Amino acid sequence: MIRVGVNGYGTIGKRVADAVSAQPDMELAGVAKTQPNFEAHTAVDLGYPMYAAIPERAPLFAEAGIETAGVVDELVADADVIVDCTPSGVGAENRTMYASYDTPAIFQGGEDAAVAETSFNARANYDDARGADAVRVVSCNTTGLSRLVAPLSEAYGVEKVRATLVRRGGDPTQNSRGPINDILPNPISIPSHHGPDVRTIFPDLAIDTMGLKVPATLMHVHALNVTLESDVTAAHVRQLLEGESRVYVIPEGFGLDGAGKLKDFALDAGRPRGDIWENCVWGESISMEGRDLYLFQAIHQESDVIPENVDAIRAMTDAADAAESIERTNRTLGVGLSGDPTGYGDAQVEAEAADD
Repeated sequence: MIRVGVNGYGTIGKRVADAVSAQPDMELAGVAKTQPNFEAHTAVDLGYPMYAAIPERAPLFAEAGIETAGVVDELVADADVIVDCTPSGVGAENRTMYASYDTPAIFQGGEDAAVAETSFNARANYDDARGADAVRVVSCNTTGLSRLVAPLSEAYGVEKVRATLVRRGGDPTQNSRGPINDILPNPISIPSHHGPDVRTIFPDLAIDTMGLKVPATLMHVHALNVTLESDVTAAHVRQLLEGESRVYVIPEGFGLDGAGKLKDFALDAGRPRGDIWENCVWGESISMEGRDLYLFQAIHQESDVIPENVDAIRAMTDAADAAESIERTNRTLGVGLSGDPTGYGDAQVEAEAADD
């Protein structure tokens, strides 16, 4: 069993902790929080060992009725791998602590690429993370772009990617970012940071990206134009994408014409927190003009990187090859949207039965 510690139990950290707990080959060593807020109480209710991320604040947890298992250094020392889910910039500050205990660490896309030996996307460069001491799982948008670029590049070759990213203004709980009543070029300069970030996965890729920030909290939406090296039909591209386990090609006739309905679909289907781990590509948007592919896709910023964190753990510990890890992660989490998607519960039962 791989013992995994999660430092930071917010939007990403709590999802990583749940995902790790669902894996038959992993054990959650504990989670670290900076304060005893509602998320800390929830973690304790779930039976997750709680550690104080800031040792000086440990007494605050006791005052709030939360028993801690120790401080973050003890969690790092006890874990085989630590997943850093702290706010952007904090992970880089924590790297020295992880290195002092010789504990391999996974960082999130909010950190600079230099924080780790390699940036990671399971579909594109799994093997680059095998045996690494520090890995950075790229951001939600870069994850979404990489999941499309990888199969397109393999099947047809990619000459150029042009992407306009319409980005949510904040996550649902980030009330410090609102109320918002504006549409912002973000950044105004071109390219946005997303193109260079994708090149940490595909170093030779020609890609230009532009970003907009809008007053929404649900999801990001990408408008993509990809010039392919081969002449193919839209139907062929659609068939290719439908074969990708972490891409959901939305069928015509489902009435899923926006991010709000996609989230409602996930909630109705029993997805935990209404999470959508997959890229959601509108099937009817897939079109070809010569060698130019056009499509729209939606990316759930709170959850699409969660399967990637699980796969990164296996890659770093050399516990499975890419195909085996992706299949196991998908099966245990219930990745794979259809007309009847599943959440953690049923998928975990099926996974445990299959592993018996």
